Amino acid sequence: MSPVRQNRRVPPLRIVFAGSPAAAVPSLRRLLQGRHEVVAVVTREDAPLGRKRVMTATPVAVEAESAGIPVIKANRLGPVTDQLIALHADLGVIVAYGGIVREPLLSAPRLGWINLHFSLLPRWRGAAPVQRAIMAGDAETGAAVFQLVPELDAGGVYAALRQPIGAHQTAGHLLETLAEAGAGLLADVVDQLAEGTAVATPQSGEVTLAPKLTLADGRLDWTVSAEQVDDRFRGTTPEPGAFTEVGGERVKVLDALIAREAPRLAPGHIELRAGRLLVGTASDPIELVTVHPAGRRAMPAADWWRGRPAGSPDTAS
Repeated sequence: MSPVRQNRRVPPLRIVFAGSPAAAVPSLRRLLQGRHEVVAVVTREDAPLGRKRVMTATPVAVEAESAGIPVIKANRLGPVTDQLIALHADLGVIVAYGGIVREPLLSAPRLGWINLHFSLLPRWRGAAPVQRAIMAGDAETGAAVFQLVPELDAGGVYAALRQPIGAHQTAGHLLETLAEAGAGLLADVVDQLAEGTAVATPQSGEVTLAPKLTLADGRLDWTVSAEQVDDRFRGTTPEPGAFTEVGGERVKVLDALIAREAPRLAPGHIELRAGRLLVGTASDPIELVTVHPAGRRAMPAADWWRGRPAGSPDTAS
């Protein structure tokens, strides 16, 4: 019997999908396009977004509702455990949901729960693997589909892919790439689980942790090398956002790059040269390209600097 005919005889799985941000949407979309049945989607509750604080559904909720899939909104899985168990799912799939799966829900599906995680486990277990990889100066990262166990991101890995980190990639750009590639990886593992051919390999190697970023993680330290400043800028863009302070004014840095050909400046010293706004580091200067001063619109960094009052401080901290 051909492999195609054999696959058709394997019953489709009943799947509960848990996810929240845009990075989880490609995985949900890929599952909805496949032969398995997504019986419900769990996502975080609507939250206020933007300057007007408009209550907004998660990207996963929007995708699921447009596909006619039942949506359960909960910031924690505990209160909806009984509701999820009653669905009698064969498999739970979680992609950046933002909550922990605990017993008895963890063992409720026949095949348990699998997670698409955006790192090469066991490196960068935790909530912010892409951001932490860039901030640490890693040359590559990846995505892994693994079996959920009670310990954080510690289960056996079914499949993984590797992805070089581009010299100019921000966390946002890299996450978009991994989300698309990881969706295919996840769908393949789901098919293998349905067919009974999936094999999980225990994780090996040094464990590093990737805790959730705070606003403070976005502060740029000008006393370190330009490469380290650039890594932090890219790793915290777009969230929680890179920033510096000049004369007590908080300034978000939206775009920046290493000015390798420019003369060196004292760490933190700001200077406008040939229309370029440069900030000194322990090595090469950083060019600020686009900034967002507090209470104002985003603008070219040189325009912001030219518009400051005479005698204003010329040091960033």
